[in-house]
Amino acid sequence: MSVEEEVLRIQKTLNKMTSGDGTGQEQALDLLKVLQKLPVNLEVLTKTRIGMTVNALRKSSTDEEVISLSKTLIKNWKKFLSGSSTPNSKDSGNSSKKTKEKDEKPKETENKEKEKEKKPVPTTFPPVSSNTTDAVRLKCRELLAVAIRGDGEIPEGCATPEELAEELEEAVFHEFRNTDMRYKNRIRSRVANLKDVKNPGLRMNFLVGVISANKLAVMTAEEMASDEMKSLRNKFLKESINDAQLATVQGTKTDLLKCGKCKKRNCTYNQVQTRSADEPMTTFVMCNECGNRWKFC
Repeated sequence: MSVEEEVLRIQKTLNKMTSGDGTGQEQALDLLKVLQKLPVNLEVLTKTRIGMTVNALRKSSTDEEVISLSKTLIKNWKKFLSGSSTPNSKDSGNSSKKTKEKDEKPKETENKEKEKEKKPVPTTFPPVSSNTTDAVRLKCRELLAVAIRGDGEIPEGCATPEELAEELEEAVFHEFRNTDMRYKNRIRSRVANLKDVKNPGLRMNFLVGVISANKLAVMTAEEMASDEMKSLRNKFLKESINDAQLATVQGTKTDLLKCGKCKKRNCTYNQVQTRSADEPMTTFVMCNECGNRWKFC
């Protein structure tokens, strides 16, 4: 019996299994295994149309093994159909494939170039223009550059963080002429203040040139502080001066006033003219027990 006749015989049996009455479902797996072993070619597939029968069986069957083997057979037979092109069509397919590859290659290259542009170029120290090879100085410049860069964007037209860091470090080094502890402490204080999120004005003023590197190199902590911190320090200073002035004046002891902190009546008070002459004097009170101070008009 030829392969074609054997396939037709199996097809007739499989058609009964797909008729809907469920006849012979138990034999489906055995028949499919026989089909798998037969040397089926494109001619047999075309004449018998066994592929359609197996696909119909796959749809109607509830057996997982039958469904799986049916899919495998159909997948294998599709290879014959995909390879049935004429030589001319193969050549045209190859030429179109080559053309497509040529079109895709420039796109891939272009995409890679765009990705390279998006990736930040890692900063290396020392820069090409560096005027030192000292490891300590180079590390300090790197720390300063990170602080100057921060999390925000660099305004257009400004020098790069690396250039500003080099200029600032050079100014600090010029003062001490070595990398001792004084030099390191000065660098640390610049880095800490430039990175302070509560004081963004210092970093921005340095970036845009309002504060030069030479000036920032010698600024004190008070000078680098934010406006809010400066105001707070001035307030504390005034209070300290008032307390010092009050302490130098001998007060009058009294038990008529009660301390709000320790609740005792051992107090000393002074009266000072802090406002205009036509205004009443301000009374400053100090508890002799706990040192609590307050004032009332």
